[in-house]
Amino acid sequence: MLTYDFQKAEGPMYAYVYQCIKEDIIKGNLQPGEKLPSKRTFAHNNGISTITIQNAYDQLISEGYVYTLPKRGYYVAKIEGIRRLPKEAGISLDIHVPEEKENYWADLSNNHMNPDNFPFSVWAKLSRETISKKSSELMEVSPTGGTFELRQAIAEHLKSFRGMLVDPNQIVIGAGTEYLYGVLIQLLGYDKNYCIENPGYQKLAKIYQQHQITCSYGDMDEEGIMPKALEKSKAQIAHICPTHHFPTGITMPASRRYEILAWANEKEGRYIIEDDYDSEFRLSGKPIPTLFGIDACEKVIYMNTFSKSLSPTIRISYMILPAHLANEFYRRLSFYACTVSNFEQYTLAEFIHQGYFEKHINRMRLYYTRQRRQLMDIIKKSPLGEKCEILPNHSGLHFLIKLDTGCSDRKVIERLKKKGIRISSVGEYYVSPNENSRHLFIVNYSNIDMDQMEKVCEEIFQSISEK
Repeated sequence: MLTYDFQKAEGPMYAYVYQCIKEDIIKGNLQPGEKLPSKRTFAHNNGISTITIQNAYDQLISEGYVYTLPKRGYYVAKIEGIRRLPKEAGISLDIHVPEEKENYWADLSNNHMNPDNFPFSVWAKLSRETISKKSSELMEVSPTGGTFELRQAIAEHLKSFRGMLVDPNQIVIGAGTEYLYGVLIQLLGYDKNYCIENPGYQKLAKIYQQHQITCSYGDMDEEGIMPKALEKSKAQIAHICPTHHFPTGITMPASRRYEILAWANEKEGRYIIEDDYDSEFRLSGKPIPTLFGIDACEKVIYMNTFSKSLSPTIRISYMILPAHLANEFYRRLSFYACTVSNFEQYTLAEFIHQGYFEKHINRMRLYYTRQRRQLMDIIKKSPLGEKCEILPNHSGLHFLIKLDTGCSDRKVIERLKKKGIRISSVGEYYVSPNENSRHLFIVNYSNIDMDQMEKVCEEIFQSISEK
């Protein structure tokens, strides 16, 4: 006879009875084919209602632990491969979640956006309009490449801002460039060798490696990745950031761009992935023509994101495929659903169509120009000004400083860390940590607190002056 301690029951009584019997079956206390007490007997012996036992048995039957024979009763089912655990055993929930990043009172490596600069009121207005005017469209499944409205808006923006002539059907929308990299790997093939810049964006190599892709590394000079390095790598795909390279800030000149295109055209199956990250924030001079725009042989795949121009949390990125690859994408990968919600796509489309995006970019360029100038002035006027050289660039939201110190980059970083200041060196972005990076350090200013910078400069000065 089954007897349980009903004083321990929490929640519905039937759920407790169901759980007790289930555990006995799993542990082997109740054997396959063993008959269970009738509802009336079980209820009478334990002082509970028959409907409680009925509900518990029904749940066990629905999950396959128990079966019933007409006019004969309830029996324990034979479950092949059931895991029988010792009575004292339990399930381990020893899950190791990476610790959150350490807190610093000053973080020169932080490239996040200042929330005060996001156009919340406009976005809220357009969100309400989207709900009101697009209610039926919001309930539909988004096309594989994204809604036509957003793809068309992006095409129009690129035409006016970057001088690019793009068919909306060449554009594929995705939730972040990391997702789009995975799509590209499937499109181009897992057997390809991908060459990435050295130094470069470290996460990129990790993404490719997780997809079992062979990665090579192409060294750079003052004009960007070197054609000789591409040849040496034996790669078929070059993944580069010609407009604003991270971390060096190099903008690839036109002559080097044509050399890279020539490399791609030398052999069939070679492609260039042009990551136009941060391109909206060219703070002086005219925008540099994209590789995609000057490519006449369909060798360039263009990628960009709204994470820097609007917010990282919006998670909307896009790639533009050459016509033949776009056709290949829809032929082979059209079963994928777009990973961005229709709601966000329609809202962003209107944000661009109604001119808010252009206004926002222009406003942010002015803001970042002032931010950059103010920060450089603070550095120059501080004691650090005599111990460092500012290496400005024309794009993006960071610049480099070259520190005059006899300390290694690692020692400088560790000393500042102890003082609650975070800073990164260019040397950290090489394939192997490079102490020959000439003491170049990265200063991000997109979300920096100017009121702290005099103190930060003083702490850096003291740290590099110590023996």
